[in-house]
Amino acid sequence: MEHISTTPFGRRPVSAGHLAAQAMLEAPIPEVVPDKWTIIKELTAARMAFGVSDRDLAVLHALVSFHPHDSLADGEGTIVFPSNAVLSERAHGMAESTLRRHLAALVKAQLIIRHDSPNGKRYAARGMDGGIDRAFGFDLRPLLVRLPEIAQAASEARAAALRLKRLREAVVLRLRDAAKLIEFGQEETAANWDEAEDRLRLIQRTLRRKLYADELSELNRESEALLGDVNTLLSANKTENMNGNAVLNERHLQYSNLQQIDSEPSLEKEEAAPVEPTPDPKAKPKLPLYLVLKACPDLMDYVPSGISSWAELVAAASFVRPMLGISEDAWQRAQSAMGADAAAITMVGILQRASEIRSPGGYLRALTNKAEDGAFSPGPMIMALLSTENERAN
Repeated sequence: MEHISTTPFGRRPVSAGHLAAQAMLEAPIPEVVPDKWTIIKELTAARMAFGVSDRDLAVLHALVSFHPHDSLADGEGTIVFPSNAVLSERAHGMAESTLRRHLAALVKAQLIIRHDSPNGKRYAARGMDGGIDRAFGFDLRPLLVRLPEIAQAASEARAAALRLKRLREAVVLRLRDAAKLIEFGQEETAANWDEAEDRLRLIQRTLRRKLYADELSELNRESEALLGDVNTLLSANKTENMNGNAVLNERHLQYSNLQQIDSEPSLEKEEAAPVEPTPDPKAKPKLPLYLVLKACPDLMDYVPSGISSWAELVAAASFVRPMLGISEDAWQRAQSAMGADAAAITMVGILQRASEIRSPGGYLRALTNKAEDGAFSPGPMIMALLSTENERAN
């Protein structure tokens, strides 16, 4: 009478897990089964849920390659029977002692089942018709039985990985904004930025490590709090500046009497107001791009697809230039004097206050004259616009 042994060969004892795995030999398999490599791909994504490593899966990949069909449900059975030597070759030369350890891990995870022969060897016995009558080796049937479980775990693992990626992206973006705002604040205000800078460096160091979801969530909260404090400190010092420091003079020139601006000559007369020169008007703006866009929301009416880089801001400024009645010559001269990015910031700032400026072309030329003398930076312009937007929001 034919008997299939359910106990392991040699000194390996019977365990509760071993007996539980035997039940999968009679369990049904799904009606629709993907090809074997799709199953391995799904299991790779879900490996943490099954407690197996990438090396364990490399051995499983080698085992599955001995099944002669694309689907494990096809053919004469799900048992493969390579010797350790042949399996080692298929596993890129893995040492047999290492191979045995990974096979034991796969058995323990109930992803494969051992079918040991009387002498412990792996082989297949053929019947009178030449087909495989009995096989001793590793049964891959658990991969089919547990297919719904594998697919569910893979989906959850991918969703968790995506959440982790989005969390890290949020932290990185907030840290980038905080770093640039701190740099801007150090140059434009008299506030003490040491504490904010220390917090920034600490979060940046922590982010270099591999972090789990809970740790990243905490880091996300810390970075959000840091950015909020930086914005608060920047706003507080901006208010102080508006009460009397040297930067106020340039803001006053730009915004206090805009209704009186008629032409270039009238603007030139107002240039006598004292200003605090910036060392290099063509230097890259210290302002984060998102802050410029926040201060100048009217620009989005002309660029509905959004702006994600300085190059796109320059292109948008070039697009709105003729709508403001500014000549190509004035625009080119502004770029030459300020640099393309700063000129674009100035242009979108003028667009935001277009209803108050009677001669945008003359206004831009006046600011260009100041930039050529090293006496203009678009930073105070944006901060004043941002203050106005915040007041409207409140």
